Amino acid sequence: MENKRLYIAMVGLPARGKSTIATKLKESLVHESVKARIFNNGDLRRKTIRENTSYAGFFDSNNSEGVAIREQIALTNMERAQKFLNGDGNVAILDASNISRDRRERIQSRLNDHPILFIECVNNNEEILSASILRKIDLAEFGHLTREEAIKGFRKRISSYQSIEEPLERERNYIKLDSLHNRVMKEELSDRIPYYEQIRDFLVTNTVKNLYLIRHGESRYNTEDRIGGDSDLTEKGLAQAGALANYFKKKKIPLIFTSQKKRTQQTASPIKEAQEDCTIIPLAEFDEINSGICECMSYKKIRAQMPQVYAERKKDKYNYVYPEGEGYATMQERINRGIKKALYLSNPSDNIMIVGHRAVNRMILSHFMFRREEDVPFIYIPQDKFYYICTTQNKKHFQLKKFK
Repeated sequence: MENKRLYIAMVGLPARGKSTIATKLKESLVHESVKARIFNNGDLRRKTIRENTSYAGFFDSNNSEGVAIREQIALTNMERAQKFLNGDGNVAILDASNISRDRRERIQSRLNDHPILFIECVNNNEEILSASILRKIDLAEFGHLTREEAIKGFRKRISSYQSIEEPLERERNYIKLDSLHNRVMKEELSDRIPYYEQIRDFLVTNTVKNLYLIRHGESRYNTEDRIGGDSDLTEKGLAQAGALANYFKKKKIPLIFTSQKKRTQQTASPIKEAQEDCTIIPLAEFDEINSGICECMSYKKIRAQMPQVYAERKKDKYNYVYPEGEGYATMQERINRGIKKALYLSNPSDNIMIVGHRAVNRMILSHFMFRREEDVPFIYIPQDKFYYICTTQNKKHFQLKKFK
C-alpha cells in the first residue's frame, strides 16, 4: 500500500470530546492497516512535569511560566509526530486544544513536510459539559482537591482557553465537527488529504465497541400488567439485579446509564457495588414511554375503559401517540439524544451499560439495527437476558445473552 502521510491536529475547548474522537479515529485507521499514533499534550504534561499542574492558573495566558511549559510540551509532541511520519508512520494525531491561531500557525510552520488536517470539536450543551467535567476531574491530578474545588478550577481553565479562542477559518484544510451529534458543520480542503473519505465517514458515524443493553428487573407493575409509573422492583427483580451484578463483576463497567425511574436505578445499583470504580448516570432521555392518560393502567383496563385508544394503538403501534403522552415515533428524538450523550461521555475503550425499559430499549436497538418502523414495537426485550452490541464502520454484531 502507498505510504501516504498526514498530520491531524485536534482543536477545541476542554471537555469537548477531542480525545474521544482522536482515540476512536486512531482505532478506525489502525483497523484499515494505517499506522496511526496519538500525541497527547495533556498526557505528556502529566508524565514529564513533577509538580501538579492541574490548578487553573497554570493555564492562564498571563502566566508566562505556564505558557512556556505548555509551548515546550507542544513542540516536543510536534517533533515526535514528525519523527513518527518520517519513519514508518502514516497518520500522526496531535491531541491538544490548539485553540489559538498563533499555536496553529506554529504547527503549520513546524510541520510543513506533509498535509495537515485540523479537526475542531464543538459542543455547547451545558448538561453534557457538566457531565464531561465530572469525568475529567476523576483524573489523579485532581485527587488532592474536593469535588467542588476541582469543578471550579476546571471551569476556570476553560475560561482561560476561551479568552484566547480563535475560530478555524484561515487554515488550508479543516473540519468543524458537532462532536455530540456527529455532524460536520463546515469543512475546507485546499490540499489533497490522504484517507479523507474514511476520516470524514468515521466522524459522522455512531460507533460503539461494547454496549450492554439491559432491561430493568421485574417491577411490581410488571406483575400487575400495568404500564408506566415508577414502581419498585419485586423480590424477583432484585434477584435479577443481583445476578446481573455477579455476571458483570469481572468486566470493568465505568459508567452505567439509567433512566430517572427507580426500577432502572435499583437494577443498576448492585452492578455498581460489584465494580471497583463505577458511576450511575440517570438520563431523562431513557425514561420509559409516557402513556399519558393511560399511565399506570393495565392493558386489560385500557381495553375495557378506553376501547378507542386500545383499537387505534393496535392499528399502528409505532406511530400511535397516547393522549397527553408519547408514542414510539415521538420518542425517537430524545432516545437518539440519550444515546449520543452516553457515547460522548464514555471513553472509547470502555464497556458501556444502559439499563432501560422495554420500549426504550426497543428504540435503542432500532437505532443500531435499522429495523423497519412497524417492527420496532415488537422487538423482543426479556428481563432475564441482555443485548450485547458492537457496531463500527467495519462490523455490526448483536447478541442476546442470558446472565444466569
